[in-house]
Parts: sequence; C-alpha cells; structure tokens
Amino acid sequence: MRHPSRRHILATLAALPLAGAALAQSLDPASLNLSTNSLEDQSGPLQEALLRAAGEGRRLFLPPGTYYVQNLQVPGNIAVEGIAGSTILAAVGDAPILRIAGSARVDVSGLTFTRGNGGPSGADRGLVEVEASDHVAITNCTFVGGAANGLVVRDAAADIEDCDFTGHALAAILSIDSRGLNIGFNSVTKCGNGGILIWGSQNRHDGTIVSSNTITGIGTSNGGNGQNGNGINVFRCNDVIVANNQIADCAFTAVRLNSTNNVAVTGNVCRNSGEVAIFSEFAFTGSVIANNVIDGAAAGISITNLDSKGRLAVCSGNVVRNIFERSKVNPDTRPFGIYVEADTSVSGNTVDNVPGFGILAGNGPFLQNVAIADNVLTSTRIGIGVSVVDNPPVGNVTITGNVIAKPSEHAIAGMAWDRVLSDDLIRDAARYPNVTLAANSVS
Repeated sequence: MRHPSRRHILATLAALPLAGAALAQSLDPASLNLSTNSLEDQSGPLQEALLRAAGEGRRLFLPPGTYYVQNLQVPGNIAVEGIAGSTILAAVGDAPILRIAGSARVDVSGLTFTRGNGGPSGADRGLVEVEASDHVAITNCTFVGGAANGLVVRDAAADIEDCDFTGHALAAILSIDSRGLNIGFNSVTKCGNGGILIWGSQNRHDGTIVSSNTITGIGTSNGGNGQNGNGINVFRCNDVIVANNQIADCAFTAVRLNSTNNVAVTGNVCRNSGEVAIFSEFAFTGSVIANNVIDGAAAGISITNLDSKGRLAVCSGNVVRNIFERSKVNPDTRPFGIYVEADTSVSGNTVDNVPGFGILAGNGPFLQNVAIADNVLTSTRIGIGVSVVDNPPVGNVTITGNVIAKPSEHAIAGMAWDRVLSDDLIRDAARYPNVTLAANSVS
C-alpha cells in the first residue's frame, strides 16, 4: 500500500490542471515494439517509448513480463508504471537499468528491478540511479540482487516509499549529497554491507526523513570496525530524522550517526545488534536519541568522541535491555546500556539486564558536563559508572533521582578507565568534587 508524502500530494495537485487529463491516458502497449520475456536487449524500443510518452504527456504503462535493458535515460514530466511483481526490468551489460538525471517530476511505480545478467558493480553504483533531479517519486517497486547497491541517489530530492529491497551486495539505498529525501515504509532485507545510507561528501544540510521502514539481516561483507554492517547510517549529513523504524539483525549497528549535526533518532525498535545498537560518534553536535527500544545488542547507546569534538546530546525515554556479554564482530566492545561523554543529558531511561554498566559517563579524561537523572536501572553489574580521574581533571557530572536495583557488584562507582577507584560514590562523594549526587535509590 502506498503512503503518499506531503510533497508528492502537493506536487500532484499542482500538476492536475495542466497535465491531469493527458497523463490519464497511457500509450498503447501494442504500439511500443517491445518483446516481453525475450532475452534480447530491449533498451532501444523502451528508450523510444520513454521519450514518446514524455513528449505526448502520457503515462507509460509496461505490461507484465521481463525486459532486459540497460542505461535507460528517464526524461522529466513522466509517469512509468508496471504491475507490481510482474513487470520486471532486468539488467544487461554493466550499466544501471534506469538513470534519472537532470529531470523533474518523474513517477516510477510497480516495477521490479533485478540484476539479470549484468548491472553495475562499483561502490557508488546501483540498479537505479537518480542524480541532480527534483520531484522524483519511486513507489511500490522491488529491487533484487544488485551486484552493488539497489538504488543510488545523488544531489536530488525524492520520495522512496513502499519499496522492497533484498539481496544487494552492498546497500539497499545509498544517498550522497541529497536534498531532503523522504524514505518511508520500505522493506530492506539481506543486504551484504548496509541498509539505508545517508552520506555527504562534506558536512552539510541534508534534511532527509527515514521513517517507518523495516530493515533486517544486514551484513558486513567489506569488513571494518563499524563503517559497514549498519541498518541506517547517517554520515556528514545534518538535520536528519530517523524515526519509527523496525531494525533487526545488523552485524554492527541499527542506527549509526557519524559527524552529524541536529539529527533526531526517535521511536525506533532495534533488536539483535552485533555491536552498539545506536551510535552517535566523532564530530557530532545536537543528537537527540529518544524513546527507542533496544532489545539485544553488544552495547546499547553510545554518545562518544569528545576527543573529536563530539558533544551536545539528549538521551531520554529509551528502553535498553538484554545486552550481550561480548560482541562477535568487535572484541573491543564492552557491555553497557548507555555511554556518554560530553554536554549530554541522560534522563528517564530504563535499562535492564546488562552484564556491565547500566550507564557509564566518560572514559579517562573524556568527560564534561553530564547530567544523569531519573533513570531506572535493574540487573546490571554496575548501575552507574563515572570517570573520576584527576590528571587531567574531568568535567562535572550530576547524578540525581535514579533508581538502581539489583546491581551484582556496585550501585554507583568511580572509575579510572576500566579500574574501579570508588566502589561507592555516594559514600565517597566528598573525594570527587566534579561529581554531585542526590536522591538516588539503591536496593
């Protein structure tokens, strides 16, 4: 079922007085000179059909069948439709199947794109590529088994909705320097290296919304220590929303933010992550990580890298539970529910069943201005850990109103890297002037 975006609705309404009557008529399929279910390259007649449909202001409807094609150039002001699951465009040669480049007002729906016996294999290539285009809608389509990525979008604005992506060697969707994509209600499964990647060539406003997608079975075929194997990865893109997605069985991370500004990660359900489930890292500012559910991960939420000017975050209202004892993909990962370093509020979270720290603030000297308040921590090894090293001195931390139940070792501990300096910070608070504690409950 298609869920039209606000942009698409407004664009469609705006176009109705001029194009509605013409687009209601499709080209006669019998006049297209296409051979269905033929192994011959149909690129020539299908390219001619695209140009003709755009020139006449008609829809291009492709009947059920398999069409072997390559490098089709999609003009602007066109709607291309098929029968979902039955109209198949299969790649031939090493070019993408479709390219939408320098076009506007393109609507593609009901088509299946598959590797066939070709397709591009470069790291930034896809079965379908969109570049320098506006008002593009790709809906109710299926992308299967690309040798690289399923869909690649560069410097474009597009709605990508109600599509299925499965079995791509790299990622389902790769966006580079795009302009406010709307990526929603898609299914992504069994991709070798990543799910949905929102990347910038340099730090910049992006404005993409990634919402209500289901992402499962993301591998890390290209290896690395976290740059691959992520369900949703936002890299050097600002003002992005990642909301209400179902993400499971990612080799590394469900949602990873790297060098971002003003990104909100809210309402996602993240299950069985091989490393940290939700990660905000390196030179980020303004991360909001709120109201997510994490069930099963090597670590829960990490907001880190003060050493790279990573700072300024809110971590609130999350449920983090059932953290693993170790990570199979990154042996350096230690189990924790929530880890933070700089200028961060940690409040109203519930953390349960962690064979490590429920909440950990800082590592060695990397700690400044953290508030830990009104969290509920049960069945942890150490409820709350705080770095209290004094050479160089660490920043201020307040720990107030938290409920800590059934810690197997310590409730609130002072840490020097991995070593416990104080097994009871409530008792030893006077020794550490950077730490303020009040009204915490331990049972």
